[in-house]
Amino acid sequence: MGWMEETKERRSDPRVLWSDVRSIVMLGMNYGPDADPRDVLAHKDKGAISVYARHRDYHDLVKGRLKMLASWIAGEAKKEPALEMKVFVDTAPVMEKPLAAAAGLGWQGKHTNLVSREFGSWLFLGSIFLNMDLPADAPEIDHCGSCSACLEACPTEAFTSPYKLDARRCISYLTIEHHGPIDREFRTKMGNRIYGCDDCLAACPWNKYAQVAREAKLQAREDLLAPDLDALARLDDAAFRAYFSGSPIKRIGLARFRRNLMIAIGNSGDVRLRPHVVENLRFADPQVRAMAVWAAEQLFEPDDIVALAQEHAGETDADVVAEWQALGAMR
Repeated sequence: MGWMEETKERRSDPRVLWSDVRSIVMLGMNYGPDADPRDVLAHKDKGAISVYARHRDYHDLVKGRLKMLASWIAGEAKKEPALEMKVFVDTAPVMEKPLAAAAGLGWQGKHTNLVSREFGSWLFLGSIFLNMDLPADAPEIDHCGSCSACLEACPTEAFTSPYKLDARRCISYLTIEHHGPIDREFRTKMGNRIYGCDDCLAACPWNKYAQVAREAKLQAREDLLAPDLDALARLDDAAFRAYFSGSPIKRIGLARFRRNLMIAIGNSGDVRLRPHVVENLRFADPQVRAMAVWAAEQLFEPDDIVALAQEHAGETDADVVAEWQALGAMR
């Protein structure tokens, strides 16, 4: 068997889906939560973290299971001396969701994510590409019917129509993938979501059949269920890396994490968090400073904002200056 696993250099290369593919094995791993993840949204002094990021990074876990299965397939395919495989877990240009639907794992719901009749919306997907023939499973049909619960649940109205998502409006994209300041129209709607968003997934009625994840490594860390914004805002770079070691949250880095925190703190209405806003007006990365200005607008009195603007009159970053100017505090 020849392993042809993805690497950093190959992840964005379309040729990674090599021409000799004859079968694709799709797998799903349940990560269902034991409570509605939206409950934390009512606690404005806490941070809301997407269910999938409340435990160990799923990439390594799912990849390990895929390798175990691939090894078993290789052992069963002794008559295939030239057997080659590639293992993918959300890191290459592989359309996992339609492939999973074609393999019968579920169907793509109106929120564009896979829905399973057994596990609801809570599945990690992985794939094994092989150059051998395997019997095909029947695809799953769409069971969404007339339901639009997921579309109506989106805080930022990111769905342009059923089955169509404008990622530029999606809180998961904004808090994880987006670089730079977050547009003003989305900030209040983000609430206390500091990493990802589960609203459309959690709203799906099929979750009444969902099962709580049994895999121990997918059990939520207690300190990530509803962490204090105050405690999170105290993390410096070293503490951030240590606290989120083994978590996908570590991937976004301290700057984007603090940017998200500034929006959550601004939405908290908690004046006790004002010192964190003042501190982050001096943060090295301008995306953090820009969102700290917005947070100041939410938590400080007008006279205090003017005083802060005067203190930071030497600001040169265009985005940060624009935030001050939007308050009429820096002209």
